[in-house]
Amino acid sequence: MKKCLFAFALCAALFSFASCGDEKDAVIKIGVYEPASGDNGAGGKQETLGIQYANSVTPTVTLGGKEYKVQLEIVDNESSNDKAVTAASELISKGVSVVLGSYGSGVSIAASDTFAAADVPAIGITCTNPQVTLGNDHYFRICFLDPFQGSVHANLATEKFGAKKAYCLSKLGDDYSGGLVKYFVEAFKKMGGEVVEETFPDGTSDFAAYVANAKKQEADVFFSPVSIEAAALIIEQANTQGLSIPILAGDTWDSNVILGAAKGTNVQVFVTTFFIEGSDDPQIKEFVEGFRNYLNTNATAKTNNGGDDEISAVSAMGFDAYYTALEALKLADSKKSSDIKAILPSVTYKGVSGAIAFDENGDAIRDVAYIKQVNNETGKWNFVAVQSVN
Repeated sequence: MKKCLFAFALCAALFSFASCGDEKDAVIKIGVYEPASGDNGAGGKQETLGIQYANSVTPTVTLGGKEYKVQLEIVDNESSNDKAVTAASELISKGVSVVLGSYGSGVSIAASDTFAAADVPAIGITCTNPQVTLGNDHYFRICFLDPFQGSVHANLATEKFGAKKAYCLSKLGDDYSGGLVKYFVEAFKKMGGEVVEETFPDGTSDFAAYVANAKKQEADVFFSPVSIEAAALIIEQANTQGLSIPILAGDTWDSNVILGAAKGTNVQVFVTTFFIEGSDDPQIKEFVEGFRNYLNTNATAKTNNGGDDEISAVSAMGFDAYYTALEALKLADSKKSSDIKAILPSVTYKGVSGAIAFDENGDAIRDVAYIKQVNNETGKWNFVAVQSVN
């Protein structure tokens, strides 16, 4: 009897061990490298929401005839280049197969070597600075780049507003705003425009002098693709001082924070963005309906979205990034990071933000951006145009 009991216990233990092993092996981890705090925390949370929603819709992937649960490993890079390596290393230690992120080019660049050393590929979602992918074979991205986005704004300034003089404001040492201003200035000057440039240091909370200088310089447009937090303060000062010229900004300003700041004012805000929801495309309509329902039935998600159900373009991009990663997993038929990295250059996917494919640098092949304007009465976005580069 004792022998039978021992044998039974041994079998049970072996079965339990095998089951645990099977359960562990049946998980694929995708790293989410995004800011949840710091200057870009609001945008990072919205980008992460798109990934989380996609994971809730499609929580598994089948490789080699076996179904795997897709587990998101989320870290906060705190919008800080100094914290970037620690956050990236945490993802590596958790055994992720591929990384998504980050909102913010600076933290993406800062973490790049960490991902490279571990042979783990990363898919940038809205990090638009060319340096993210330049000279490496492990970082890809699904968004357009700053040289293109800067040129789009230069075209918008000259074609729509007849601008001859532009005031440009960026954050000192910031890869995103500094880089985008650089490309805008290059394109605008080629069109014969004049530029006044200023930078502000980290920690600035009073933008009165910058807005006043833009007025003093008699600029025709105010270009400032800075963080959401700084943007709200700039809009506040623009309203206080009665700035009448259009404020142009990049994809970071596509946020409900901007809508709230500009609502009820006379400040004209125009942004470039990756996605618009007012489309008859069934795929886009399904995403908009599903994501809005996700926000309205998940209190935490709604809080992370700024407290309402406005859909940010970065959420749509996060959604597309998740499915791009799944396409890479399926095409590689492997959860090994080196296999995924090797196959990513040939991955294509039709997302809600458009067709996704990569060029020889790992950059997205995109040639248009959407322009939106804040409706100051409703606090909603008005679609303006699809803008390309001359």
